[in-house]
Amino acid sequence: MDNNYFEIKRAGINTTFQDKGRNNLYHIGIPFSGAMDNRNFLLANKLVGNKVDSPVIEFAYQGPLLKFNGDKITITVTGDVIFKLNKKNNEIEGRCYETYQLENGDEINILSTNKSVYGYLAISGEIDLKFQWGSCSINTKANIGSNDGKKLTNEQKINIRKINLNQKNKKINYLNSKIENIRVIKGTNFDYFSEEGKKIFFEKEFIVSKLSDRMGMRLEGPKIENIVNTNIKSEGLLKGVIQVPADGNPIIMLSDHGTIGGYPKIGVVASVDYDRLVQISPGSKIKFKEIDLSDAETLFKLYEMETQNLISQI
Repeated sequence: MDNNYFEIKRAGINTTFQDKGRNNLYHIGIPFSGAMDNRNFLLANKLVGNKVDSPVIEFAYQGPLLKFNGDKITITVTGDVIFKLNKKNNEIEGRCYETYQLENGDEINILSTNKSVYGYLAISGEIDLKFQWGSCSINTKANIGSNDGKKLTNEQKINIRKINLNQKNKKINYLNSKIENIRVIKGTNFDYFSEEGKKIFFEKEFIVSKLSDRMGMRLEGPKIENIVNTNIKSEGLLKGVIQVPADGNPIIMLSDHGTIGGYPKIGVVASVDYDRLVQISPGSKIKFKEIDLSDAETLFKLYEMETQNLISQI
C-alpha cells in the first residue's frame, strides 16, 4: 500500500513531534527544544530499528488514540505509560519497551502516563515532516518546527513516507527510576541570596507547580531571599538553569526555555538528573543537593555509558 498513515482520533493533551533538537542556535534566539527525556527517546528509536535521533511522537499525561491505515508497521512505547492495542476487535494490554506490529485498521490507545509526565511513541520508518533549522521538534511557544509549530489535533493525519520492513519483535527490561533529590551546581548568582535563602534552597522541600510545561518547571515552597537584586541584566540561559524571580519561587529552565533571562541564577541541574527531573509530575515534592562541577561531569559520563549499554542490548 503506497499511502501509509495514522489517523488521529484523539490527540491527547500535549502531543508533539520531537527529535534530538536544535543545537548551536542560541545566539539567534532559537531554543534547543527536542525530546524532554532523552534516554527514553533514544530507546524508542532503537527498538523499532530507526536511527536513534529520528523523530518520535512525544506526549504528556494522556497520549493519542491513533488508527493505522496501510501496510504492516512496527511501533513501541517508552516511558512509564498505560496503553492498549486494538487489533481486529481484540484489545491487548500494551507493555512499554516492547515492539508491536500494527496492520491496516489497528489502533493504539495511549491512555496515560503513570506517576510521570512524558512518554514516547516510535514508528518503524520515516514520518513525513517539515524540518526547520535541522530539526522537526515542535516548540509551541515560538511556533517553531513541524506541524507549523503547533500541537497535534484531532482528525489530523500522520503520513509515513517510508516503512522499515521486516522488523523483528524486540524488547528490553528497563525500569524508569524515580528521583526526589535533584543534584545541582551553584549558579553564577549564588551569592545574590541570603545565607538563610541558600540554606532553604538546599535543605527544604519544594512542590512542582501545575503551571510547569516544556518551557519551565515552576516550584512552590519557602521563599528564597535575594539580598542584592531580583532583576539583573539579561544574559544567556541553558537547560537546567534555576532562576529565582522576585517572588522567591524557583523556576527550572526546561527544553523549550527562552535563550536569555533576567532573574538571578541560584543553581544549575546536573545533566545526569535531567531526564528524571522532567518526569516529576505536578504536586510532587523535590529537594536540591549540591555537587561540584567535577562530580557532575563524572556522573553524566557514567549515565551516558549506561544509556549506550542499554541501547547495545537491543
